[in-house]
Amino acid sequence: MMRTHTCGELRRVNEGVKVKLSGWVHSRRDLGGVIFIDLRDRYGLTQLVFNPDFFPQAAKLATSLRHEFVITIEGEVKARPAEMVNQDLATGEVEILVNNLEIISRSEVLPFEINNETMAAATNEPLRLEYRFLDLRRAKLQAMLKTKDEFFTYLRDYFHKNDFIEVQTPILANSSPEGARDFLIPSRLYPGKFYALPQAPQQFKQLLMVGGMDKYFQIAPCFRDEDTRLDRHYGEFYQLDMEMSFAGQEDVFEIMEPLMKEVTAKFSSKQLVALTKDGKFMRLAWREAVEKYGTDKPDLRYDLVIKNISELVRTAGFPAFDETLTHGGIVSAICVPEASSFSRKVIDELKALAERKKIKAFATLTVEADATAKSSLSKFISVDNLAKISANLRAKSNDLIIMVAGDWREASEALGLIRVDIANRLNLIDTSKAAYCWITDFPFYEHSDTLPSGIDFGHNPFTMPQGGMETLNNKHPLEILAYQYDLVLNGFEISSGGVRNHDPEILYKVFEVAGYDQAEVERRFGAMIKAFSYGAPPHAGNAPGVDRILMVLNDWDSIRDIYAFPKDGQGRDLLMNSPAEVDENQLKDLGIKINK
Repeated sequence: MMRTHTCGELRRVNEGVKVKLSGWVHSRRDLGGVIFIDLRDRYGLTQLVFNPDFFPQAAKLATSLRHEFVITIEGEVKARPAEMVNQDLATGEVEILVNNLEIISRSEVLPFEINNETMAAATNEPLRLEYRFLDLRRAKLQAMLKTKDEFFTYLRDYFHKNDFIEVQTPILANSSPEGARDFLIPSRLYPGKFYALPQAPQQFKQLLMVGGMDKYFQIAPCFRDEDTRLDRHYGEFYQLDMEMSFAGQEDVFEIMEPLMKEVTAKFSSKQLVALTKDGKFMRLAWREAVEKYGTDKPDLRYDLVIKNISELVRTAGFPAFDETLTHGGIVSAICVPEASSFSRKVIDELKALAERKKIKAFATLTVEADATAKSSLSKFISVDNLAKISANLRAKSNDLIIMVAGDWREASEALGLIRVDIANRLNLIDTSKAAYCWITDFPFYEHSDTLPSGIDFGHNPFTMPQGGMETLNNKHPLEILAYQYDLVLNGFEISSGGVRNHDPEILYKVFEVAGYDQAEVERRFGAMIKAFSYGAPPHAGNAPGVDRILMVLNDWDSIRDIYAFPKDGQGRDLLMNSPAEVDENQLKDLGIKINK
């Protein structure tokens, strides 16, 4: 037996008990021959005492102990003197008087500090990832992985209680237009042909619905060859994939909202805000969200609503506004509280931020202490019109109004960037809050400059278009909406889903509009078409990103820390040195030649 107890469980009630502990040397202190060791495992710390007056052999061996040695000790639990009790430690009332020490494994000098969280966190990430096995010994990372385990267990329990069945779908799958690049796997048995790692189990879960599995879920690994960012781990991530038969959008909302409320309460200290009067999550149509918040991932923990002021300035006399409105654009504005004292440097920075979008004009208006409006447009726009703009945005003394002109989406998104920047500058974001909202009614198609049809899918191609076949036949593609919805939390998209298309004829038409002929659809999605021809139930679902939810609920710095062995920001595994070249024989087996 390597141990009788862990390093986090002994208390004063265990005084006098003979114990055997194993773990790592966390710290070492030599006080005039008496050596104190903090022994660590993932359960906590226990103080060991090596006293040469009682057990000289063990004390002598203890002089060779260094940080991160792995040891096993035997000894007796002793109560610490009152003045020596460590109130910050769960085991702080006791220590172990060691009578026997065995050094199991020695450690080289560490490449970075792991026992001081501040110093460890300050270590550059590439070094920590190269030595990830050491980084994982940090209490913070172990706590994060434990939380993730508890989170996954909670999700499984919730869906099992609601009569869902967990089913594992294939990892070796087929290429699918999910919106990102596939990871392709060449086939040795079928030269020139490829599997693809699934970007999501989308087709398989729909086939499960056709197969009669009316309530499916899975904590599914997904693989996408897309760039990293704060909330996106390169290459692989996990999502809570779920699907329901004989269900629509409301049914999905009814199963997901209680779950999100429960996990917010259990896995964070945040308070739910931005709820409707009946306690539901707020809902925003996609266009409304973009117009009011400049994004389809709005952070509703603070106000700063964007308003369309086109009618107020249509005949105001500012040439850039006039030209924009004549050509179908808009003028929108946002009111920033108590920001009239922003320096010219800050205003220039905000203008540069807006100019990341293709805007036609940028202007400001300040409300003076005496409530009069002052603007960079004063020589073009009358005092009365400036006052009307100020009143429309309910501006108060010392407020700043920023106006942008351009195409409706570009102008809105420009102010959306400014909205987020200002919220950070003015510390308007309350991190104790959790604001969820559903974004609905996404455009089914979007304009494409690269596809011959000029049309591409705006979201998931297997979503049911609103209005079905009639809409597809009679509306312009860019006017068609989808039964598609996202769930947003504090400015992050944490889930995407939709009501699925289960009608073969509508599915053919959906792809035809995007330029795919029937033969191409059958080649790429033959299994789906075939399945839908044999009695397919209506079905709907969604797929929350579980790692992202945990990151947002806990305000963790990076999604990479939630993974035991993450890739770095460039998609490399610095510990295992991948991606890496492979043997020529392996390439030969696959019929592959590398063109460098």
